[in-house]
Amino acid sequence: MKTTLLIMAAGIGSRFGGGIKQLEPVDDKGHIIMDYSVHDAIEAGFNKVIFIIRRDIEEEFKEVIGDRIAAVCADNGVTVDYAFQDIRDIPGELPKDRTKPWGTGQAVLAAKDLITTPFIVINADDYYGKEGFQAVHDYLVKGGKSCMAGFVLKNTLSDNGGVTRGICKMDADNNLTEVVETKNIVKTADGAEADGVKLDIDSLVSMNMWGLTPEFLNVLEKGFVAFFEKEVPANPLKAEYLIPIFIGQLLEKGQMAVKVLKTNDTWYGMTYREDVEAVRESFRKMLAEGVYTEELFGDLEDK
Repeated sequence: MKTTLLIMAAGIGSRFGGGIKQLEPVDDKGHIIMDYSVHDAIEAGFNKVIFIIRRDIEEEFKEVIGDRIAAVCADNGVTVDYAFQDIRDIPGELPKDRTKPWGTGQAVLAAKDLITTPFIVINADDYYGKEGFQAVHDYLVKGGKSCMAGFVLKNTLSDNGGVTRGICKMDADNNLTEVVETKNIVKTADGAEADGVKLDIDSLVSMNMWGLTPEFLNVLEKGFVAFFEKEVPANPLKAEYLIPIFIGQLLEKGQMAVKVLKTNDTWYGMTYREDVEAVRESFRKMLAEGVYTEELFGDLEDK
């Protein structure tokens, strides 16, 4: 069965501490987090990759990342395509002085005409681990419609400051009922807390790793029209169309069911400049333990 990996990379160019975080090497071979995500997706069985980028970074993106990954994909029977997120691609007029992108919902819609299979959507600069890709792929190929990889909160925290996480509430069958956005979650000596409130570090959280179908895109598109009618007039410069919030609204209305698939892998991201060395050390450890081979994609070609 054909399945697609959708990578939201239009935010490349967001700087932290003097560097572009999506392009920070995480191993001695110069691989970036995105390389590992593509590897894990191909290993899990995804056979198409779509990068969502901006037109103004197309040439540089292909030079630094895209052409290299396209070559690897070709060796493994995986196709690569590009979608372009444009702030002007909207169901209405662009508000005066608006420069902020419209968010993950619009990013995914940029790829609507290219998506013909069930798909997984991820952030370009997040490392998710192998388990989530496999779980989402297996769920989709068995006919599942909508799912989300649920990461254990303690496996997603930073040693260098507070983070925002969507804490999941579920029913007895692991169907998602609500995502509670919780800001400023910090590690403590005995767990984690947010603004002085102790949190269950074994809670599952959303890290924007969704398994969806082409049919969902029609719903997402209608929601974008409604967003422009209701949300944009109230906050024209900063309103964002975000997938977790939109799915939360559908859940509240009983218009969608989302299965939460637990993954025990550790999520890595570079929220802070100080996170970089810790992330690199984590990849060194995974290479030493044989989770990955030194020639990252070499193990795929043997299969």
